[in-house]
Formats: sequence, structure tokens, C-alpha cells
Amino acid sequence: MAVFDPDTAVEIGSNGQAVILVRPETNPDDVHGMLIARGILTARGGATSHAAVVARGLGKPCVAGAEAIRVDPHARQFSVNGQVIRQGEFISIDGTTGEVFGRAIRTIDPDVTKDRDLQTLLGWADKVRRLGVWANADYPRDAERARAFGAEGIGLCRTEHMFFEEDRLPIVRRMILAESEAERQSALDQLLPIQRQDFAGILREMAGLPVVIRLIDPPLHEFLPRYDELLVEVTELRVRGTDARALEEKERLLRAVAGMREQNPMLGLRGIRLGILFPGIIDMQVRAILEAACILAKEGVRAHPEIMIPLVGHRNELRVVEERVRPLAERVMGEQGVRVRYKFGTMIEIPRACVVADEIAHLAEFFSFGSNDLTQLIFGFSRDDAEGKFLLRYVNEKILPENPFQVLDARGVGALIEMAVRLGRKARPDIELGICGEHGGDPQSIDFCHKAGLTYVSCSPYRVPTARLAAAQAALKEKQARAERDR
Repeated sequence: MAVFDPDTAVEIGSNGQAVILVRPETNPDDVHGMLIARGILTARGGATSHAAVVARGLGKPCVAGAEAIRVDPHARQFSVNGQVIRQGEFISIDGTTGEVFGRAIRTIDPDVTKDRDLQTLLGWADKVRRLGVWANADYPRDAERARAFGAEGIGLCRTEHMFFEEDRLPIVRRMILAESEAERQSALDQLLPIQRQDFAGILREMAGLPVVIRLIDPPLHEFLPRYDELLVEVTELRVRGTDARALEEKERLLRAVAGMREQNPMLGLRGIRLGILFPGIIDMQVRAILEAACILAKEGVRAHPEIMIPLVGHRNELRVVEERVRPLAERVMGEQGVRVRYKFGTMIEIPRACVVADEIAHLAEFFSFGSNDLTQLIFGFSRDDAEGKFLLRYVNEKILPENPFQVLDARGVGALIEMAVRLGRKARPDIELGICGEHGGDPQSIDFCHKAGLTYVSCSPYRVPTARLAAAQAALKEKQARAERDR
């Protein structure tokens, strides 16, 4: 049945009823509802929007950017072509075709791990492919599923998703709204054991395999209530004039959110920039990662964390963070009385980073190409707006051959990736090179990654079998082309 807010999704879904969460668009506040929903439908967004990325990682169907529907979350309904679907009414969605049906349709849950013919085929593929196939996973349950599907590592663990759990979000907000360093550190101290447990869980699940953990990436305002909604609440409290204490608290929150608003937050205070301005966040996360790895090592569990710094555009940004991370790692290992192997690297998602990859590689032991943001910045397309507004028309009218957020643009985006690969390997021959954007699960994009000489591709756990087959096909195609040249 259709529901229109995450809390209702949790309430109804917890009772065993199948729900589809319908929103104008999703944001991190909706994650708890997305976790329990059977599917997600949004009026805005696209293949790399928040809704699509989270749903893909969870293995749930999602139709994002259905701009024909008009979603009214307050009235708890959506309308399209004169038809109105209200909360509690049944709908079905097809995440492959993008279709929305105004009725319940029976479905079958496949289990690829029990398909013997498919497992035989995947075994053959593994013998011929050169590319490693890793998975994007944020929780131990995701890592367990990825490993069952044949993933050889975790190429992207997004730490911010852990912060949106209901028991953690109030602590994160206290950290953001802190008026003193002592207050902020107190909140970080509370988050440390929680993060340590998070990382221990995913490292344990992937014992013996690498786990790339990206430090916090999104702007801090994403962890706070929306400005427009707060403004309405403050106005209503002022008009009523019956709860001065609640008004004071909401006004304080409104001022904080207003102070963090940016014209273009995806190009603003996020990623490494956030870490440099608030280094305590980096300290807490790195300590949690290394303490988790050390604790597991003492239990006899092999852990191979790789610490990834996002949004680097200049080597000096990475240098500032490395000079903080390396000594901290030594202190943690000294405190724990055990040494663990870890890598320090960066996400390549800014065009400038591709051009100066040799400078960055002197500091980074690995690159992971964040192809979603890299595509956005090279094309000048908004990931959240382009598909709903004009991009699908571009594809339908053959202005563009494919949607560049679904199939990697080899001529433009690919050229910069190839440049970064060449420069990175020149500066550090043993550098590890991967891709962790949505392209990591697309067969055509995987073929490019093979030709470009990447070490691995990383994708949603549910796309791992497809990626294994595509990587094998890329290797066989290269072998066949070589044989034809040698004739």
C-alpha cells in the first residue's frame, strides 16, 4: 500500500504489511522508512538521486523522477491524469521499466544463490575476468549479502548513512549545533563507540577482504530538519504563543539551519572541506576504524580497512588530512598493542583531481573514481534535476546516445579517468584503482573500466553477479580482438 512519510512506513511495515514509500523526493531523514518499505516512488530525482542510490543498495525497486505524478505528503495522496491514490490504497512499481500500477501485482523474490546453472556460469566467468568485482555496502547485512553474491571486497562504505539511524541522529545534531569545541567533542565522544561497532561489524563480515570506508561526505545541513519546514513550525508557534520553550528551541534550530544554507551545497562545505574545518570528525572516524580493526586482529580476524577521503581537488587538501591521520593511526595501534594494515587514499570525483592525479598519487595509496559526481561536474548536469527536466528528452531525441549517469561517457568522462589512471600509475606504479559510482554495475561501463586498466569495479550487492559476467565478457572481447590482430 502507498504511504507518504517514513514514520508511517515504519509503523505499518513493522506490522508485516508491504508498503511503498511515496515522496516528492527523499532525503537522509527518510532512510528509516526506506529501510522497511518494499519500494520507493518519487516525483523528483533520477538514476543517481538519493532515492535511487539508497534503494539500489538495499535491493529494493525504485521509480525516481516520475514527474507526471503530483505528490501531496500533507494530504497523504498523489495524483496523475485525474486519478488520485490515497494513503492505504494499493500500488505496484517496476523499478526496471519505471511503470507505476494502481493495483497490487503478485511478485516472486528470486534467489540467485540457489540457481545452480547461474552459479556454474558465474564460476566460468570468474576464471577469465581480470577486473575485481567489489560491492558498495553501508551495513554488515549489506556486506553479508555482497559476499554471498561473490563480491571480493567493499569498494564503498558510506559512513554518513550510519549517522541517520534514529538513535544516532540526535547526537549528530548536537555535534553540529555545538556552540563550543568542548560541546562538539562531547558529542563526538558519544559517536565514537557507535561508529567503532559499525566498522567492526562490516570488517568482520568481510574478514580477509578489503573494505574501503569513505569518511563523512555530505553537507552538515542534511542531518538537520529542512529550513522551509522549520520556518512553518516557528511561524505556527509564534502565532499560537502558547509554548515559549518550544519556540525558543525551534528558533535556535532555524538560525543554525539558516546559517548553513548554501546556494549549491553539492559544491560547498562537504567532504574533505568539512573535515579540514571540523577535524574532530575525521579524528573520531579514523580512530573508530583503526580501533575496530585492532580489536578484530586481537580476536584473530583479519581486517583490511582502506580510509578514503572524499572530494579532493588539490594535493594540499589531502596532505593536511594525511598529516593528521597517519600519526593518529600510529597512536591507536600503540594503544591497542597490535598493528594492522590499512591504506590511505581518495575519491576522484573532481575534474581537477584527474588532471593532477600524479601529484595526488604521491600521497594516496588508492584512487576510487566517484563517477556520479565526476559525470555531474564534467557535463555541468545536476544529478537530482537533469533527468526529470531535460536529460531523458536528450536521450530520446539522440542528442546524447545514452544517459551518462547510467552508462559511462567514455569520450568525455572516460578520457579524464584514463588520464588519472596514467598519471596515478606513473607516480605510484602499485596504486589501487577502482570505480564506485553507479557505473560500476553497468556492463557497457565495466567494459570501459577493463580497457582503462582499473583494478576493480564496485556496485550494489545485487548487481555483483551482473558485474562478474560483464567483467568476463570484457576480458574475452579483448582476447578475441588481440587474436584477430595477430592473424
